[in-house]
Amino acid sequence: MTHFLYLLGFALLVSVAFAVFFDGSMKERVIYGVKSFLQFVVVSLVLAWVLYFIPW
Repeated sequence: MTHFLYLLGFALLVSVAFAVFFDGSMKERVIYGVKSFLQFVVVSLVLAWVLYFIPW
């Protein structure tokens, strides 16, 4: 559970930084920040799910 919270925190901080440096109106920045946050989380969960089945 702790790793997931770290993932959410990292995704939130990086998405906010991306949105701040994004050129556009405030509405476009918010949309870009939310989309990048969701992409971080979804890609990380899919990658974790795929790597779960690899026998290390």
